[in-house]
Amino acid sequence: MSHSPIDYSQLFRLDGRTIVVIGAGSGIGRESAQALAAQGAHVVVADYSLEGAEATVALIAEQGGVAEAYELNVLDDDAVAAAAERFGTASALVFTAATNVRKRMEDYTLDEFDRVVNLNLRASFQLIRQFGTKFAANGGGSIIGFASIRAQVVEPGQGVYAATKAGLVQLAKTAAAEYGAQGVRVNVVAPGVVETPLTAQIKANDEWYGAYAQKSALGRWSRPDELAGAVVYLASDASSFVTGSTLTVDGGWTAIDGRFTPPAS
Repeated sequence: MSHSPIDYSQLFRLDGRTIVVIGAGSGIGRESAQALAAQGAHVVVADYSLEGAEATVALIAEQGGVAEAYELNVLDDDAVAAAAERFGTASALVFTAATNVRKRMEDYTLDEFDRVVNLNLRASFQLIRQFGTKFAANGGGSIIGFASIRAQVVEPGQGVYAATKAGLVQLAKTAAAEYGAQGVRVNVVAPGVVETPLTAQIKANDEWYGAYAQKSALGRWSRPDELAGAVVYLASDASSFVTGSTLTVDGGWTAIDGRFTPPAS
């Protein structure tokens, strides 16, 4: 079997492609949107906060990129369906929106449970199947969600959040199986601890912050921009045979025990 030579200089380029980034008004989503635009993509900067989305569009414009703001509440089923209809010919979807309530299971209210599950899992389910169906009908595409190391390892107070992230991993694998024949790839990125508004509570506690920093092999937290490369990779032709996978970007957190470094001999 032969194929035409690959131009490796274009492997990560996204010229002429539209990519939708949900949650791009701040944090990891904002950094991902900027990175995708820098590779030539027309980025749809979608966010619950139109003001946040417009700020990201302005950043991209300053860098010479092309983007548009789009207000989207992922908890609104009709709005998600409308977004999929409007942007169903895009080449990729990235979604980062999530929330967390840090409480032990016995202290959780069912309202809190519903809030975390609805945004982290139910909305992800809707996005994957709505955009997956459109991408499948339009020749394929790449769907990129954000899980977490908490899909694999947990700690007290993380039960519901961890369950939603593990659920997202399995939804992505299932979607990869169901839409793969139509050229749709579905993957997730699993960050470790990242300095975003979601982790401000930890950063405010020096002992907690320091303990997390030392847990990774690199001995520090991640910056939001350090997740952007994974998104570009999964959105580009560089990952054309990658689907149903979890790309872990955690500084080695899940690879090592991390509690104690024993003497070498």
